[in-house]
Amino acid sequence: MSRAPEDTRVSHAPEDTRVLPGRELAAALRGETADRASELAAAGTPPHLAVVTATADESSAWYVRSIARAAEKAGLRCTVRDLGPDVSPDTVRDTLKEVSGDPAVHGVILQTPLPAGAVAQELASVIDPVKDVDGANPLSLGRLAARLPAFAPATAEAVMALLDHHKVELEGRHAVVVGRSTVVGKPLAHLLLDRNATVTVCHSRTRELAALTSTADVLIAAVGRPGLIRAEHVRPGAVVIDVGTNPTQDGGLTGDVDADSVEGRAGALTPVPGGVGPVTTALLLQHTIRAALTL
Repeated sequence: MSRAPEDTRVSHAPEDTRVLPGRELAAALRGETADRASELAAAGTPPHLAVVTATADESSAWYVRSIARAAEKAGLRCTVRDLGPDVSPDTVRDTLKEVSGDPAVHGVILQTPLPAGAVAQELASVIDPVKDVDGANPLSLGRLAARLPAFAPATAEAVMALLDHHKVELEGRHAVVVGRSTVVGKPLAHLLLDRNATVTVCHSRTRELAALTSTADVLIAAVGRPGLIRAEHVRPGAVVIDVGTNPTQDGGLTGDVDADSVEGRAGALTPVPGGVGPVTTALLLQHTIRAALTL
């Protein structure tokens, strides 16, 4: 049997795992957004975000409410078009076309999950890419991959913003992304490659997951499986970014990383909640400001 080359880099497990919070960064981003929103409103272009939702999922509803509250605090108008869980895909598509074509709307978000039979990428394709502030239109992903101007999905960009905020070096380092969704995993891989990281993408069909993730200098978990990443998946001293937001029975949130298991092994870890989530919301608002300045 062939053996993988021995990894000769020296790693030491940290005595304490550093917490990488996102709330401070999110507050700074919201402050910048509020300043620009005030300037736009004074110039006669009040920034306006529209959210189209069609689900009875309570965690999704909580997220939409948090976006609306954050928008209001930052001086943006936020319109929520709640179509209900029994609506047809055609109605969702028509609503997206309507709000995307409204000159008073600068940013459009299609909230998931969607009703049975609806395909997110097909519906999102009707969103004007200039207003596609969460990078849901497949054209946006294609432009991102080609390094052309486009809005990246806010969660993927939030991971990058957090890494930069906490001064995590990426160039030449091995980043492993667990998850291949079009909203996090795939766009995040492109963003990491653009920063000269060496990137491995794992997913549900990956064999011997721990053998790959334990080689990462930077490990990002974005699969929506509570507690999937444990100590055996983490290289001693690695930076671990937990994108998971899984609802718990008591109404809270838990991540894709078993924080207790990796404590003392990971060099740094984002909390859930309070890590990637607040930065994601702040970036959605900032994207809306950018769109309003473009239109």
